Amino acid sequence: MSTFAGLQVAATGLAAARAGMTVTGQNIANETTPGYTRQRLEQSSVSASGAAGLWATGFSVGGGVSVQGIARLGDEVLDARVRDALSASGFWSARSSAAQKAEAQMAEPTKDGLAAHLNRFWSGWSDLANTPEPAAAQVVLTNAGVLAAQIAAGYDAAAGQWSDLRAQMDRDLAVVNVTASQVATLNGQIRSALQSGRTANELIDQRNVLAQQLSTTIGATGRVEDDGTLTLRIDGNALVSGDSSRTLTIAGPRALADAGRITLAWSDRPGVPVAVTGGSVGGAIGVLAPASDGGTLARVADAYNATATALAQAVNEIHRSGQTRTGAAGGDFFALAADGPAALGLSVVPTSLDQLALAAPGAGALDTSVADRISTLATAATGPSKGWASFVTGFGVSVAGDVQRADTADRSAIAAVSGQQSHASVDGDEETISLLTYQTAYQAAARVLTAVDEALDILINRVGLVGR
Repeated sequence: MSTFAGLQVAATGLAAARAGMTVTGQNIANETTPGYTRQRLEQSSVSASGAAGLWATGFSVGGGVSVQGIARLGDEVLDARVRDALSASGFWSARSSAAQKAEAQMAEPTKDGLAAHLNRFWSGWSDLANTPEPAAAQVVLTNAGVLAAQIAAGYDAAAGQWSDLRAQMDRDLAVVNVTASQVATLNGQIRSALQSGRTANELIDQRNVLAQQLSTTIGATGRVEDDGTLTLRIDGNALVSGDSSRTLTIAGPRALADAGRITLAWSDRPGVPVAVTGGSVGGAIGVLAPASDGGTLARVADAYNATATALAQAVNEIHRSGQTRTGAAGGDFFALAADGPAALGLSVVPTSLDQLALAAPGAGALDTSVADRISTLATAATGPSKGWASFVTGFGVSVAGDVQRADTADRSAIAAVSGQQSHASVDGDEETISLLTYQTAYQAAARVLTAVDEALDILINRVGLVGR
């Protein structure tokens, strides 16, 4: 071994300890950086140089320490688990939030809900049957107008929420296309860095954050390839592969009243729909689906239409069977527009007591049996109130189910992220210990360097001096 070999060994120790302190400082500096994964210095001992020969060699030691690289302490399995959990969480969160908003707009069971307005309408007919006077008639007509307006407002609220969510889908899809392009760009940079022997840890962290965003939004699933790139797929087809990405387009109705279904397709294959079953976009597609497919908002709108139709038919059927004070045959109490949603086309025909058919034919001018029969629709087994109450009950159960599934998915996502972070996040205490370890190693290597230097000084400058 060379006399100066000790200097080289100490120098490698200094370099390794300095690199360790740099990596630890990087971890500490990024302790609060979203998506950052802690790093560790990989090092190994340098073996002594061997020499072939017939006889055993003399004493030899290793050549110091070698820095192999900087490892990123992430886990692909945990990362994939997080993406899957975020996909489910985004899907059910979109469904539950839309359902809860629709339920809140219905305001059931409060005094502002449709059920309360129906009860006031039936109660007005009961009062009119007891006291057939202009004041009571005006109450009935006012309640009828308010009821029609309430039905229209409920439909408009559902239609407005539908349009807002549809516009949000356009924005989300634009973000998905941009994010997929960014992931593809990072894939190319990561592959280039790994092939040239450089570290790509920070680039991988950035890519993972974007991939999680795509999972939350569109339900993308991912797989890390052998060259370090991440392939993201939707419905089994690649959204991102290597350094290239594809774009998605959205088609379908622009308003609740329009026919058709919302569909996604690849821009290069617009005729082939893409089934999105995860992420907030997948949840929104379910919310915006037609009522026949279980669409949340379409079901609400159909319930308002059905209530308007049932109300007009039930009241008109009884009202037409009676006669007015003047003996004229009763006509329609409610009118429905020939076109457009029934909820928006409901209106009140009579304008005064004289136009209300309260009496049965031949029963006399003071008879109010028709008004009494209309008031009993409040408790009719197939009446408008019963139909609306049945829908509200069923819808409430459906909303509760969506909320429960969203809570379960959120808890799963939190557990997955917690598991990922417990493995990959920076721990301040652990990094402090690492910093002290590398600092001590640096001081020790420096002391070795000083000791070797002192020994060489004695050998060179003080040994072999004669006559002094």
